[in-house]
Amino acid sequence: MFKPGTPTIEQIRTFLAVVEEGSFAAAGRRLRRATSVVSYSVANLESLLGVTLFTREGTRKPRLTPAGEAVLEELRQVERTLESLRARVGGLAAGLEPRVALVVDVMFPMPCLAAALRDFAREYPSVALALRIEALGAVADLVLRDESGLGVAGPLAAEQAGLERSVLGRVELIPVAAPHHPLAHGGQVRDEVQLVLSDRSNLSAGQDFSVMSPRTWRLGDLGAKHELLREGLGWGTMPRWIVADDLARGRLVQLALPEGPGGAYPLYAIRRADRPLGPAAQWLVARLGDLAASFAPAGILA
Repeated sequence: MFKPGTPTIEQIRTFLAVVEEGSFAAAGRRLRRATSVVSYSVANLESLLGVTLFTREGTRKPRLTPAGEAVLEELRQVERTLESLRARVGGLAAGLEPRVALVVDVMFPMPCLAAALRDFAREYPSVALALRIEALGAVADLVLRDESGLGVAGPLAAEQAGLERSVLGRVELIPVAAPHHPLAHGGQVRDEVQLVLSDRSNLSAGQDFSVMSPRTWRLGDLGAKHELLREGLGWGTMPRWIVADDLARGRLVQLALPEGPGGAYPLYAIRRADRPLGPAAQWLVARLGDLAASFAPAGILA
């Protein structure tokens, strides 16, 4: 029973060059090989696999056979894997860390984060990146447990012992409610449900932040809080960058409360003091700071 052999890297590259260039001669020019050498390499590949990859007779340009079509994507995947391997090994040889684990506070502007991650992928394609989005002390908890090497955290997380921090910027928090909510028409804070973002870690156990009402609904998800606010089921503080469109369209209103909850919410890059950042993570910190500083919509303070 015939058993196909394993193609060499050179054979794979030659086959793909013929497919992409459309002829043996053009593939030879790209690879800087004689046309006869290209033809010989493809013939050896066909013999090795036990199938005919190209139809050559009756046409000036070789056409893929059904078998050739079938193996094309497989061989392309092999080449991509080899390219990834070369990039990864090259990065390790240059001193790059193989992986960056990042955890980000929900308050950090997601447009800035998305732009930074796209830029990171272009700048460091060989460095794997793991991402988590958390709230309050959960960011520091993951960094302290060494599950994430780099965090973007608010003041509660950044003040934990054993962490090093650097300022990235500040997000403006404002009290909001639906336009039909009683607080939008002179109601009393103590009479209304306050929607409060809760900490999934134990770092802030027993502590409350800007809680003004004895009636609270505690939520671990900022998106859920946002939706309940728009439905008029409570009031609470939100980052201005999240609710800017709601305010402009009249879905939410900013509350003028005498107690003045909200204000500036500082954001920091954090790491364990005994875990210095590698070059890729350092670049990511700088990029996050640059993007936060230039964030166009209202809500980021320098």
